[in-house]
Amino acid sequence: MSAEMMKRRLNAIDIRGRKGGQPVVSLTSYHAHTAAIIDRFVDFILVGDSLGMVMHGFESTLPVTLEMMILQGQAVMRGSRHALVVVDLPFASYEESPAAAFRSAARVMKETGCGAVKLEGGRHMAETIRFLVDRGIPVMGHVGLTPQSFNTLGGFKVQGRDTDSAAAVTADAVAVAESGAFAIVIEGVVEPLAREITKIVTVPTIGIGASADCDGQILVLEDMLGLSPRVPKFVRRFGSLAGHIEEAVGAYADEVRKRTFPAGDNVYKPK
Repeated sequence: MSAEMMKRRLNAIDIRGRKGGQPVVSLTSYHAHTAAIIDRFVDFILVGDSLGMVMHGFESTLPVTLEMMILQGQAVMRGSRHALVVVDLPFASYEESPAAAFRSAARVMKETGCGAVKLEGGRHMAETIRFLVDRGIPVMGHVGLTPQSFNTLGGFKVQGRDTDSAAAVTADAVAVAESGAFAIVIEGVVEPLAREITKIVTVPTIGIGASADCDGQILVLEDMLGLSPRVPKFVRRFGSLAGHIEEAVGAYADEVRKRTFPAGDNVYKPK
């Protein structure tokens, strides 16, 4: 990465230009402090609607509201300086029409200051993506396993296992790219299909449970840190923070019960 890029925040054009080049690194974040920690390691931060499950304990992303996404988008923007920040449009905030999607996306960008939005869907969302891009809103697409549609997909199932399914996911990705999306998240598809789509489309593909041959990768931060109690099978845990937190909280609780906390220099003393 050039020194000039390191001095400014990355944008959608920078990410689009990484097609076939150095892999794009991404993680989710919903807080200012985690955004500040990961900012120098990643190219873009996704404020994902997965915050519904990670932060609020919902069973799916469907209950997440536009206001929730804006609030956490503002936090991530405050914590980051370098990475492009992409904010998910939540369920029912964009599907009705291109005009409805524009109102939601414009509000997100104006109120958070983020550099792009992400929406789920393939061919049926192509018109909406083009509508947004033509009006100055950078859009990241999302095809394959689309969590907001899990009810119609029959659950969180791997996509592209048979010929018809593979053809549908491929057509979705091509339509999203041709509509003007600057990158496409490919989630939960069989590895050969993700690799083939990456060869076909002209914009970077960002894999999650897809292929190492995608142009980049993304994971939910809490999943890869070992904080989430349930994670998809494809997630590799790079940390075990849940255990560290339990150990620290247990030590604190023991000291409180033994009346040894606060101790020593941690106590304010009268002069």
